[in-house]
Amino acid sequence: MDYLRIPETSLAAGRLSDTQEKTTKRLAELKSYLEKKVAEHQDEIHNLQWFLETVDNILAEKSYRRVQLPKTIPETPTPTDSNPPQTIRTISGVLLADIFVEGQNLRIVPSKDIKFDANAPPLRSFLVGKVLEPLHVKDEESTRNQRLSPDQILSYDIDREATTLKQIHVKNYGDERRLNELKNALRWTFRRMYEKTIGTQ
Repeated sequence: MDYLRIPETSLAAGRLSDTQEKTTKRLAELKSYLEKKVAEHQDEIHNLQWFLETVDNILAEKSYRRVQLPKTIPETPTPTDSNPPQTIRTISGVLLADIFVEGQNLRIVPSKDIKFDANAPPLRSFLVGKVLEPLHVKDEESTRNQRLSPDQILSYDIDREATTLKQIHVKNYGDERRLNELKNALRWTFRRMYEKTIGTQ
């Protein structure tokens, strides 16, 4: 009789419902896993893009400087500083800042012709948040492990006038590798700040 088959149909529906619930749960777990992996890869892609842009900027800068070398030597050479600053320029040659290396310290002086915002994300979020502060924390950790003395810890100071950046001081930059890392980060930071500055004019 037909009514005898009703419980069987109900039981099958229950099994189907359980299967759907398990499938939905697994899909939700898979979605969470994929979102986590996407976020991880986005961070890696961001870092790789920054390294690529840094290399491109350095190559472009070197190419520009080769083109701009004087063809003739001046008859009366002018006195030169024994420790001249290194410049940060755009690819088109606009002066953005000077980097003075003074012993174990760096002094970065922005161009007087450009007003850089001391609160701009390239400075605060990237240079301070992802470069200077992590190096400072790393050095503090090294002192706790007695690999570094307290007077060798990297420190930094941002000089400003209202919201305008005046100078950046970095003390105890460390070895040559870290010096080059800081210079590359400074180039990237000032070029990005310049792009934002001219974009708001």
